[in-house]
Amino acid sequence: QVQLVESGGGLVQAGGSLRLSCAVSGRTFSMGWFRQAPGKEREFAAAILWSDGTTYYADSVKGRFTISRDNAKNTVYLQMNNLKPEDTAVYYCAAGRGRTPPVVSHAYDYWGQGTQVTVSS
Repeated sequence: QVQLVESGGGLVQAGGSLRLSCAVSGRTFSMGWFRQAPGKEREFAAAILWSDGTTYYADSVKGRFTISRDNAKNTVYLQMNNLKPEDTAVYYCAAGRGRTPPVVSHAYDYWGQGTQVTVSS
């Protein structure tokens, strides 16, 4: 059973930065970050493949967020810069075993507990 532990959420002013971390207990094919704002559906933010570091981004975060991995530490990071109030959400880390393109939630088999990110205007 793969377990994920997220950290790094918090409160930040618009234009600020945060870095989320996700430590994973086992190796999978892909890792992703999703987010869910109040009253909205969970949406894809970013993903990365363990094998070659290929990255994927939602248009809404492209150019502001960067996903990266540390294979030695089995940890994935989401660096979030130039944060906006609309980035406010619970952010979830996820791990996928299959080869489905990692931009949809059903590509993932394991989920973290979520970490709150709040961006004030």
